Amino acid sequence: MATAAVTPGVVVTPRARARPSFWRHRGGRQHVYGVFWTAVTWVVAVIFFFPVLWMVLTAFKTEGAAYTDPPKIIFHPTWTEFSQVFSGGIAPPLEHSIFVTLASTAVVLMLAIPAAYSLSIRPVKRWSDALFFFLSTKMLPYVAAIVPIYIVARNLGILDNDWALVILYTGMNLPIAIWMIRSFLLEVPREVLEAARIDGADLWVEIRQVILPIVVPGIAATALICVIFAWNEFFFAVNLTATKAGTMPVFLVGFIQSEGLYWARLAAAATVASLPVILVGWIAQKQLVRGLSLGALK
Repeated sequence: MATAAVTPGVVVTPRARARPSFWRHRGGRQHVYGVFWTAVTWVVAVIFFFPVLWMVLTAFKTEGAAYTDPPKIIFHPTWTEFSQVFSGGIAPPLEHSIFVTLASTAVVLMLAIPAAYSLSIRPVKRWSDALFFFLSTKMLPYVAAIVPIYIVARNLGILDNDWALVILYTGMNLPIAIWMIRSFLLEVPREVLEAARIDGADLWVEIRQVILPIVVPGIAATALICVIFAWNEFFFAVNLTATKAGTMPVFLVGFIQSEGLYWARLAAAATVASLPVILVGWIAQKQLVRGLSLGALK
């Protein structure tokens, strides 16, 4: 068998000398696969983002330009529809949406964090039944409960009131928040908690100084999801509000008419309604990525 001395005491066979070319070939295939899946990902992302882009482009058109067939790609942008949206009373619905969303999200976090703590770090008896109960509340269709909810809200005098939506959005998002925060709390190292308890940390110190700094990204991700769900909720808002507490989704429906042109103005209003959630997501994107990936790597 032919051999080639590379260094004293080391013998390389022809099969060993052929190995680098094999690995180079395998690395080339992996590079091709990586480029292919990256291109596929970009194509899928563009497909999903295109409706949003088209909505924004339509918002800068006139009503006549928005109804052309085929659609106009090159057009003269205008702020006319935005000015009509702002002069058409968008401020009250925007204020209602901001208040309802922030208030319900704050209440959800105040209730979900201790509930998730008692279901993960210091689990109560029959904790699995409690988790199933929270999940079962999401199985009832909203339309099946709207009549009793409407009657209760009417009897309590909170119809067409922000607090009715705050209560409903809290109940709507609380099960999701408990499940998410519980999954984040399960990733807290038990050694850290035991060390804090040995050092004499009580329950409040353990939560505030040990647990929260670790799971803050997860709580931020949960809060952002609750904000999105509350901001976009339409069914309860359109059935329980009228003129005093209408939110942005209800305001957008007012632009849909049986006659006349409304596409450009509706696109402008939808663009304005989408900006707060987009800004919140952009500001919290680092915390969101860290939160959603919490526990993925050990």
